[in-house]
Amino acid sequence: PRPPGNNNSVRKHSRVAAASHPAPGPRGRIPFRVAQASCVQYRLVVRDANTLQICQLYTCLDQIQHIEWSADSLFILCALYKRGLVQVWSLEQPEWHCKIDEGSAGLVASCWSPDGRHILNTTEFHLRITVWSLCTKSVSYIKYPKACQQGITFTRDGRYLALAERRDCKDYVSILVCSDWQLLRHFDTDTQDLAGIEWAPNGCVLAAWDSCLEYKILLYSLDGRLLSTFCAYEWSLGIKSVAWSPSSQFLAVGSYDGKVRILNHVTWKMITEFGHPTTINNPKIVVYKEAEKSPPLVLGRLAFPPPRAAAGPLSSTESEYEVASVPVSLQTLKPAADRANPRIGIGALAFSPDNCFLATRSDSVPTAVWIWDIQKLRLLAVLEQLSAVRCFQWDPRQARLAICTGGGKVYLWSPAGCVSVQVPGEGDFQVLSVCWHPSGDSLALLSKDHFCLCFLETEQGVGTAFGQRGDHT
Repeated sequence: PRPPGNNNSVRKHSRVAAASHPAPGPRGRIPFRVAQASCVQYRLVVRDANTLQICQLYTCLDQIQHIEWSADSLFILCALYKRGLVQVWSLEQPEWHCKIDEGSAGLVASCWSPDGRHILNTTEFHLRITVWSLCTKSVSYIKYPKACQQGITFTRDGRYLALAERRDCKDYVSILVCSDWQLLRHFDTDTQDLAGIEWAPNGCVLAAWDSCLEYKILLYSLDGRLLSTFCAYEWSLGIKSVAWSPSSQFLAVGSYDGKVRILNHVTWKMITEFGHPTTINNPKIVVYKEAEKSPPLVLGRLAFPPPRAAAGPLSSTESEYEVASVPVSLQTLKPAADRANPRIGIGALAFSPDNCFLATRSDSVPTAVWIWDIQKLRLLAVLEQLSAVRCFQWDPRQARLAICTGGGKVYLWSPAGCVSVQVPGEGDFQVLSVCWHPSGDSLALLSKDHFCLCFLETEQGVGTAFGQRGDHT
């Protein structure tokens, strides 16, 4: 499909404009496997992912709040929420660009459709979602989108969109066909306050769950039939996190009671539940404890005061994992009873790409990551860090988990063991989040103002290395 050419039409509420250059062709494409995008205020920087050399530099009209690749890696979306603008750039022809102005309606969210030729913009106060076509320059409107935790989800094949809606004080779900954005099904949900929806990876079942005030998760078919309803308990805080297994065979539901319940895809009944005890007594469970590894001191070479790179308590000190002997008591955090959003319950969970493992984090035990064996339905390992775990993410190709705690290290777990890797460089690099390359051979480590790339060891024996820091992302 060809993106729009010159367009001078102005609508009453919105307008779309694009540069008059011809649409990008097949030549000169920068493959996604070697391209990496970041933003610095109003500039978009595209780099070679192997060398971090700048390939393209684009200038937007204002500060960029959000960037996103199209599915085919031909275009990059830049959202300027403060201006109500979206700018789209082409990697094949840098002189081509597109500008979408939502006008007085404002802009709070923007994302690509799976085909990479439509952009979905959510206006302020969630009054509507505007679907802009880069092929036909047409505009479609979807009314009553609900402002919730996860209110929009696409099937993995990109054929259908499910949207959470709120009208007349009641929750609804609309299923639309992405090829023409026509409504396929529209049905109400038996929820008090719909918190999120998510398609199963096979696109056959839609999970919808209520807010934390009520434990309820509902499973719907593609034609809107209610397949099952699951409620573990009543009169207490309910669901906090939900995750499908890649095979669509299991649905993991994390709740505020500190347990994960696994539902099966045949009867949608619970097959097991995983508790998160603060004391590990089973000798079959491997507990990895992070421990500081002090560097050897050489007399006559001590510097006082210590340099800035060595001033951080945990970010610059090397560490390693030790296998602890049971019983092991984990550090717990007592939640503040007089504050909203208490730090209790399962705050994060994710399945490995091979469906064999489930990683979880209990917010009341913030320094631990729990690894569960899904085939045997038991706890396999626990990783106890020196600092609270900020995030973790599975390698998209194999059972390898990356963890960060806001310090100067990244941690990797696999069935073979654990490793702690120090981020090299001057100063204090605080890893706040991680992002895997789709191939799984490299990892982007993000801090507040910098990023670096970690190239992981391959079967050919290439050693682990880190790229140099780039600009703000």
